[in-house]
Amino acid sequence: MTVVRPCPVCRKPVAWETAATRPFCSERCRIRDLGAWSSEAYRVAEDPETENGEGWSEPGSDPDR
Repeated sequence: MTVVRPCPVCRKPVAWETAATRPFCSERCRIRDLGAWSSEAYRVAEDPETENGEGWSEPGSDPDR
């Protein structure tokens, strides 16, 4: 059974096992996605608890110690 997933850019079905550019359907879609990341069109959501920019801490740890 072949697993088929949609291309994240154009939504065209992609055969997962045989696509050399997976998860993309083509080199063109792969480059478009890379361009969107480099132009900051995509952004990773910021954790509201680290809004002050102090970095990450383990849950339950005391960052002042």
